[in-house]
Amino acid sequence: MPAVGRSLLYLIVAGIAWGTAGAAASLIFRVSDMGPLALSFWRCVGGLVLLLGALALRSRTRSRTRSSSRSRRPAVVVAEPRRRRLIRIFGTGIGLTLFQSAYFAAVEATGLAVGTVVTLGAGPVLIALGARITMGERLGRGGAAAVAGALAGLGVLVLGGEGGEVRPLGVALAVLSAAGYAAITLLTRWLGRDGGGSDALSTTTWAFAIGAVGLLPMAAVEAPGGLLPQTGQPWEVLGLLVYVAAVPTALAYALYFAGAAVVKAATVSVIMLLEPVSAAVIAVAVLGEELAAATVVGTFLLLVAVTGLAWAEARSAAAVRRRAVTA
Repeated sequence: MPAVGRSLLYLIVAGIAWGTAGAAASLIFRVSDMGPLALSFWRCVGGLVLLLGALALRSRTRSRTRSSSRSRRPAVVVAEPRRRRLIRIFGTGIGLTLFQSAYFAAVEATGLAVGTVVTLGAGPVLIALGARITMGERLGRGGAAAVAGALAGLGVLVLGGEGGEVRPLGVALAVLSAAGYAAITLLTRWLGRDGGGSDALSTTTWAFAIGAVGLLPMAAVEAPGGLLPQTGQPWEVLGLLVYVAAVPTALAYALYFAGAAVVKAATVSVIMLLEPVSAAVIAVAVLGEELAAATVVGTFLLLVAVTGLAWAEARSAAAVRRRAVTA
């Protein structure tokens, strides 16, 4: 599969996996007194443990491969410069911490509906503006229409139901969260433009380490349960925590960083809107929530926008390859 097509697949899987985290969190909140910041902290810690294991396994596999092929000519590997690597690690870690903590604070201040729509709605706008200013990326008419359609679908999906009271502080925190998400996306794309020696797995591991450290003090003082929740179903909570750490965290973020380094930043922002779509489907099919007309319309608009923008990205990459071959 071509690099762009594979990266688009990575991003789609990551977006769908992220949507399942909300359902798992809802189940955890139903059977325990764990708060959102504590859940985010344990999500980072669990993802960090799993990724450290994956790094160790990869290191052992590479060692065996090198020892079994000593007679062959070794491959030339270009290491990422130390300064660039530090920028990637700390920028991603700080952006991840800001994104998660500000989002949960926005939800607490102004409610889930308003906090979510402002965060996910402002994200694509900030990414598109940042990509235009820092990297000169152009959306084009098709891309602009897709972004507009995605934002319209997200607005219908979230605001079509029962809305929450809009508070200025909550809106400001949601915009701050969107800025953290936009910074991660733009940094990943900017550092990946030249195809340099980035390591998505290592970057994700370090980002979770920094995120866990940043979230620890907030989670420790969170009411009512702090870091250790009270529950009558400890095994269910543990199983859900393991799932959240493994699938929508370790796997999804690794796929996201790998895909975002190749695909245009605006395209990444729209594809990641699959997260609320998958969350809406799970809410109806698994959690028994009612399927409102706004949910149907918003989901349809989001899927059309994601499909159209991904198709345009793939066509553009294919055209570039054909021109290169002809030249």
